[in-house]
Amino acid sequence: MKRNIVIAAVTAAALIGGGTATALATTGDDQGSARQAATTQLSNDDVRDDRDDDAEKTVSADVTASEAIASALKHTSGTVVSAELDDEDDGDKVVWKVDVLSGDNTWHSVSVDPASGKVLGAHTDDEDDTAQVRAALKGSSVTAEEAAKAAAGKGVVTSVDLDEDGKDKSWEAETRKSGGAEQDWKIDLTSGKVTADRADAQDDDADDADDQD
Repeated sequence: MKRNIVIAAVTAAALIGGGTATALATTGDDQGSARQAATTQLSNDDVRDDRDDDAEKTVSADVTASEAIASALKHTSGTVVSAELDDEDDGDKVVWKVDVLSGDNTWHSVSVDPASGKVLGAHTDDEDDTAQVRAALKGSSVTAEEAAKAAAGKGVVTSVDLDEDGKDKSWEAETRKSGGAEQDWKIDLTSGKVTADRADAQDDDADDADDQD
């Protein structure tokens, strides 16, 4: 595509999306700078749109993470390893997706309606970290449901997941507060103590610095 057409297309797209784009020139190195500026503005708008969409999903969930886990366990007995508020098959409908490891080491993915708590369906999954998960949970006294309840004091829980990697194994939870602010937490497997996930915060700071560059 010709560079003049590229700049015009990027500028028009930015205006349609509510962003702004300034084309400094149509030739030489300035053209690349203008295109980069426009692309950066569009990318930032996309990020804000995604955050707004996620915030709306959270608000629409009347059923909490712990309630979704309890509902999933009534349908499929076993040990819940994760629960996440997510799109169903990349569609517009949002559901709680709860992963349950049954006693015979079969993995089940259970979908729970975030409005009613009703189980919408379930299917088996193939996972290769069963032994690792079992080892991480050995001796633990805090379940995923209890971890979700503990993290709920920090905001609306949108996900809870077992971190079975590394030395310090724990439950990980993501919360969202009014306004869309996200934060990650670690919940101790034996005490249920909730602490901020410093490692994740550092990663976010690094990503923000890269975006600014």
